[in-house]
Amino acid sequence: MTVRALAWDMDGTLLDSSGVVPAAYAAALVRIGGPAVSPADVVAAYALGPPEVILGHLAGRPLTALETEAYYDELADVSVRPYPGVAPAVAVLRARGAVLAVFTGTSTRAAELLLASAGLTADLLIGGDQIARPKPAPDGLVLAASRLGVEAGDLAYIGDAPADLRAARAAGSHAAAAAWGHLYDPAEPADSVLAAPAEALALLG
Repeated sequence: MTVRALAWDMDGTLLDSSGVVPAAYAAALVRIGGPAVSPADVVAAYALGPPEVILGHLAGRPLTALETEAYYDELADVSVRPYPGVAPAVAVLRARGAVLAVFTGTSTRAAELLLASAGLTADLLIGGDQIARPKPAPDGLVLAASRLGVEAGDLAYIGDAPADLRAARAAGSHAAAAAWGHLYDPAEPADSVLAAPAEALALLG
């Protein structure tokens, strides 16, 4: 296939948020009187959808809008960095006239907070609150391709988690594994395995 556009996962691919995001969930649960949770508990719930869904699942009960605000309050105070090599890769991408397209399972609002903390801005941002079904369903990538003006088969999706690669395959897109990410599993099938962010640029035809 010829790759005409790139889309990136955020957590574990663009941003090293493996510590701050679970900590923000745990702190928010304490604030709303919920149970103590481990980072592993939070990561295991990522596939459920955006923060409002995850927080309610971890709390074990439906939450009010005010209670879910506790997570965003915590997230507003975090400090997160891009993975090494991400910022230069994004700069080269834009210099070539391409855009930074991000599809993430978290909400658009949470993604904007985290990206801003890391000093990044997405030209196209699709959060889990914009789609009907979370990864590994292809919905987010189909929407990203449409907004980028390409077919899903002409898109490469770069992500570290198995769900990222499964979503890419479900969409008919090129599944590019971000081997630097904290959820990368070498046993998960991928169309290509990238050792560093700069290698993503070579995917563009």
